[in-house]
Amino acid sequence: MASPAGTASDGTRELHVLAVDDSSVDRAVIGKLLRHFKHRVTTVENGVRALELLGLDPVVNLIITDYWMPEMTGFELLKHIKDSKQLKDIPVVIMSSENEPTRIKMCLEEGAADFLLKPVQPSDVSRLFDWMM
Repeated sequence: MASPAGTASDGTRELHVLAVDDSSVDRAVIGKLLRHFKHRVTTVENGVRALELLGLDPVVNLIITDYWMPEMTGFELLKHIKDSKQLKDIPVVIMSSENEPTRIKMCLEEGAADFLLKPVQPSDVSRLFDWMM
């Protein structure tokens, strides 16, 4: 089994981030942003696939997920993760293009580490990793 975090070539801590979004464009954008900060990124297209992957390799330091997805919303994924003894300590960040205060509050109350508005900016990612380090 891999270690939870490695060391990047510049000596900083490398985190493994699971990015979940049904939009291939959004997956590519968030993946590029995260890799820019020298983190290992795995992208999947939905919450069901994310849970399958976490069952095979639960060594993920952060999950960033879209809120609206078919099959399983990001909120449902968050609930599955927080209800799991093996996964509950992994921080989950929800992303959405809709600035809905009640939705944001609901996600944070359910255990989301943060809620980001799309399009996600480099400053959002930097703030997340400053917080995690």
